[in-house]
Amino acid sequence: MDLHNGKLFWQTTEENEIDIKRSDISDHYDAVILGGGMSGSLCAYTLANEGLKVAIIDKGKVGRGSTLANTGLLQYSNDIMLYELVNQIGEEKAVRFYTICRNAVDQLEDVSKQIPINSDFIRRKSLYYASNKADVNKLKKEYDTLRKHGFNAEYLTKKDLEDHTPFSKPAAIITHGDAEVNPFLFSRGIIRYLIEHDRVDIFENVNADEIIETQDGIEISTSIGRFHSNNILFATGYEKPPFLSETRADLNRSYAMATEPIEDLSAWKDRNLIWETKRPYLYLRTTQDNRIIAGGLDEDKPETPQNEDWINNRAQRIRMEVEKLFPELDIKVAYAWGAVFGESVDNLPFIGKHPTKDRIYYLLGYGGSGTVYSMLGSVILKDLILGRSNKDAEIVKLDR
Repeated sequence: MDLHNGKLFWQTTEENEIDIKRSDISDHYDAVILGGGMSGSLCAYTLANEGLKVAIIDKGKVGRGSTLANTGLLQYSNDIMLYELVNQIGEEKAVRFYTICRNAVDQLEDVSKQIPINSDFIRRKSLYYASNKADVNKLKKEYDTLRKHGFNAEYLTKKDLEDHTPFSKPAAIITHGDAEVNPFLFSRGIIRYLIEHDRVDIFENVNADEIIETQDGIEISTSIGRFHSNNILFATGYEKPPFLSETRADLNRSYAMATEPIEDLSAWKDRNLIWETKRPYLYLRTTQDNRIIAGGLDEDKPETPQNEDWINNRAQRIRMEVEKLFPELDIKVAYAWGAVFGESVDNLPFIGKHPTKDRIYYLLGYGGSGTVYSMLGSVILKDLILGRSNKDAEIVKLDR
């Protein structure tokens, strides 16, 4: 599956490419991870720091799949509002899920401080505005629910918003505790950390041809030989996960663009992450070199757009939406891309052990908070693999 197409921004930010020498295959691993993107690298980091012997197998080059198309907004709020999630799965589970998402942003910050690459991890507030008057009541319900359960949030009326920003919308919520990151450098930094500390064996450009459960583990036949492991973990992004019969995600495609650097962004107060209540939604952020990254215009087509003129057309439409919010800015598109994007059928990720197979695990972080899901998922999977209790596993289990 082609995961993205177009002119990508993040890959231009790596100053020194990591030289990943193929490891020798060890006699045995505690865990083999298929997929070396954000999910796979975070799982490897979390498991290796527990002392487990881990291998990453990627059919391409690590960190160059969906990670390159990731726009790097790290938000604990989800595609489904908290009050809506309460109605869907109950108050206790919904609040707990939002809590572990918020905790995951903190954990991602901790990782950013350990890796030997500056990934431009910066704490940000998020501004979530009502796209129209009909959504104001939804925002009020969400604000009340967030505050009831201890989440730091502010409610802005239309006048408050006009005092706060160059644009006018019916209402908005500001939430605290989010962040932004360069996802490519973050993922590469994790890989460099693992290499420098001799924590993981990495195998790029290797196909996994057959996976067999044995009496004492998992045997993986690949294009370079056989791997033996106690466990296997699928962190394969939007590829169809093996051994699962049910479809757990709706695949579509989305678009994003990055601007040329803008001389003055002072009108963008606090450089908040910005998104809206409309679905599909516009979202935008800034970068350290004064660019704007924005995305949206999701299309119900489960494949990457191949027509670059179409991708550029979508990028210009996104630019015009950004200009409506910040009309005084001189915005010029420098990079434009389209990518496959997956949303789970119930707005939650699928993370955990196979319903009937004890040694097979999945981290399927579908949704707009994929990096946050990767972080919380790696913690859950670590506990499951080590035989520890983790009450949060019940919320995101595969057979829910």
